[in-house]
Amino acid sequence: MSNPVIIEEIRGESLENTHQGLICILNEEKEVIYEKGDIDQYVFYRSAMKPLQAIPAFTTNMVEKYRLTPEEAALFTASQRGEAYHQDALESLLNKLQLKEDALVCNPSYPLNDAPKGNYIWDHKPRRRLLHNCSGKHLGFLGYIKEKGYDVNGYEQLNHPLQQEILEYVADLAEIEKNKIQTAIDGCGVPVHAVPLRNMALSFLKFVCPDLIANKQTADAVRKVGDVMNAQPEIVASHDFICTALLEDENIIAKGGAQGVYCLALRKEKMSIALKVLSGSELVWPVLVAALLKKIHYQNQDTIERLLKIRSMDIMNDNGKLVGQTKVYL
Repeated sequence: MSNPVIIEEIRGESLENTHQGLICILNEEKEVIYEKGDIDQYVFYRSAMKPLQAIPAFTTNMVEKYRLTPEEAALFTASQRGEAYHQDALESLLNKLQLKEDALVCNPSYPLNDAPKGNYIWDHKPRRRLLHNCSGKHLGFLGYIKEKGYDVNGYEQLNHPLQQEILEYVADLAEIEKNKIQTAIDGCGVPVHAVPLRNMALSFLKFVCPDLIANKQTADAVRKVGDVMNAQPEIVASHDFICTALLEDENIIAKGGAQGVYCLALRKEKMSIALKVLSGSELVWPVLVAALLKKIHYQNQDTIERLLKIRSMDIMNDNGKLVGQTKVYL
């Protein structure tokens, strides 16, 4: 089937950009209550998989054993941006877990946000693995490997016991057979999985309906993952980013990934949403998610307003002048 246009960006009187997309909304009965496009199309989670990849760490007593702060524990789920509060928490986590930075397979990086990146370069500091966007996830991996007594070498390989356990969690939460999951390598060097968008929405539904998970240990870990994300929204992303804006609402669990994939779930409504902007754009996420929340008559207007402060329906130029409009088609 052809993929529908879900967003148009109009500059002046002319169409400048179109974005096709896929959207799936599920209720607590796992029923599709809204869909756009082919929701059985396979989509890579990218960083939207981080809450699932954090599950192993939260099946242990690592938080208690190493006296991790909520900020440090939230890094296991984070796409951190290199702000001072990220750097402080990362350094502390590295030390508490008694890990070596060179064990991380992610590439050395500068902070992603402009201000800390500028300060870092101004001070002639070198790129570090610890500053990679996914370093918190990797520290969670290494901490778990240490607790289990696994070999740290090759932890980025699909045949490593850690990666096999993560694959099992994806299959369980997304309710898909392991041999039907597609796997490739993510930007940070570890396996990333693709499932049909419908199944991706199903995996996020479990974060607000953990009673749907048969294994008690897994269900408890999933609850902990969601709780720590809501407790530390700025750690998971940073100010002026959609994940933080959504996680400030304690009713919502949310995580985006590269190339336009976004997932969220609502506790009170017991509902989940997975979407893929097929152009790969992340810039349109705030207006699209705001429109979806309006469509389901979401009651917390503050959350919707926070999203539209990040990116409004109006397109402004550098001088703050209105030059166009964004249109969302649901």
